Amino acid sequence: MKNRRVLILLRLRVRELLKPWFGPIASLAVLLFLGALGYRLTEGWDWGDCLWMVLITISTIGFGEIEPLSAAGRIVTALIIGGGLVVVQLTIKRVLALIESGYFRRMSELRFRRLLRRMQDHVIICGFGRIGKEIAEQLQSETVKTLIVELDPARKNAAIEQGFNVLLADATLDETLLVAGIKQCRSLVVTLPNDAANLYVVLSARGLSPKSRLIARAETEEAVNKLKLAGASVVVSPYVAAGRTMAATALRPIAVDFLDLLAGSQCEIEEFLLTSDLSKFKDLASRSLSGLELGRQSGAMVLAIRDGANLIANPGRDVEIAPGQLLIALGSKKQLLRLRELLGKTLSNVEKITY
Repeated sequence: MKNRRVLILLRLRVRELLKPWFGPIASLAVLLFLGALGYRLTEGWDWGDCLWMVLITISTIGFGEIEPLSAAGRIVTALIIGGGLVVVQLTIKRVLALIESGYFRRMSELRFRRLLRRMQDHVIICGFGRIGKEIAEQLQSETVKTLIVELDPARKNAAIEQGFNVLLADATLDETLLVAGIKQCRSLVVTLPNDAANLYVVLSARGLSPKSRLIARAETEEAVNKLKLAGASVVVSPYVAAGRTMAATALRPIAVDFLDLLAGSQCEIEEFLLTSDLSKFKDLASRSLSGLELGRQSGAMVLAIRDGANLIANPGRDVEIAPGQLLIALGSKKQLLRLRELLGKTLSNVEKITY
């Protein structure tokens, strides 16, 4: 219902933006018709020659007369020239008035919103602060379609200078999330500096799109719990994450270096969520990893399988896949695409995480 209301508002805005041009276009059409009619009556030309003569007269191209004009034809030409000057002056006056009223800025916004409606499988980042900027740059380096939602005009301009699509709006509003494409996006990342604002966005997003992947920033442990209760898929505390990374660097530097190397390589880690419909597994020749031969056929490596709260790391060949499980695989884009094809109908949804 809310999505329909947004479309109705956009249609009304389109009509409002087209309305200023009705007068100049109608005046030009009337001038073309009356001028062509005048030549038709005075010179007896066909309609094509009449319209061509009116067009070159108004535009002052000066190709010359199609045929020598009679006295009446010259009067018609003079009237067309006078009418053309009036129409041009009125059009210039209208354009200047539209520039002053911000008309062309609104037209640009309308084109941008049309672009948003066509976006699919993109990542929405709410907030372009230090964390939001870093996330956006990482996604940009991986050529992932990204949309920034920012309320601060200065940050909006900074994001645009870096080549991002930016929606200047309040992310806590349902209408903003709908325009941003919450129902078609891959993930929503909330990095607003205020825990209350992040909580509000997560609540709104979960209500609008129950299946969306929501990733939220939290400053306190209490906020982490509340964001999870509100429906956040993942909650990240910058301070906790930084502490864990520093501790891991001190204890397991090689493992951390491996992840950094992975970020600059052609390899990705992708999650494959299997459907809960058992009938979709009937077409598989086998349910075990050895029988499926996913690694041999795709080249991708199954790193782990999450079954509910249990995580099977480095699963053996005798491990069987089951409905509702989450497969975590490592490989190139081509290898992961092949793995997706092999799993076929058993897939329910795919969420990608690139390191």
